[in-house]
Amino acid sequence: MQQRKNTIATRTLAYCAMLAALSVALARLFGLMPEESARFSIEAIPIFTAGMLFGPLAGGLVGFAADFVGCLFSPFGFNPLFCVPPILYGVFGGVFRRFLAKNVSIPRLAVSFLPPVVLGSILYQSVALAYVYNSTTFVEGLILKLSTRSVQFSITMVLDVVLIYLIFKAKIFDRLGIWPLKE
Repeated sequence: MQQRKNTIATRTLAYCAMLAALSVALARLFGLMPEESARFSIEAIPIFTAGMLFGPLAGGLVGFAADFVGCLFSPFGFNPLFCVPPILYGVFGGVFRRFLAKNVSIPRLAVSFLPPVVLGSILYQSVALAYVYNSTTFVEGLILKLSTRSVQFSITMVLDVVLIYLIFKAKIFDRLGIWPLKE
């Protein structure tokens, strides 16, 4: 029994490492970054998926690892203020995993994506960006970041939800034996 437990933990760790690496690649190689505080990418998909598959702790750790490692390839470096949103994507993927296990549908995924997008990527990150990259008053910078990030994450959320839906519809994780959840 102990060997079986270690095998599952090792397998989970390997999947989480792969998802973190995939998130880094999606963010840094396939992301569009028009300025230092805006990035259009689908980097949240592997992070959210890690939470869905392995729970909120694993998802949060994948989010942190992906952000930390990704910052090593960024000219802006690592700032711990900015690692909260990726962590939230993984945590909320795990929080909503039982809800999504019943039926992975576009409406359910959209509901599951709303908290990390609104609380993390739009509200929290706008405050952090206005604080760090403030060229005017804090309030003016915050209003600008809130307005631009609301549009940015409305677009990326739709992409994230549709792509995760298609991935689960293709039953990739079913074939790997890690989805649906086993009670």
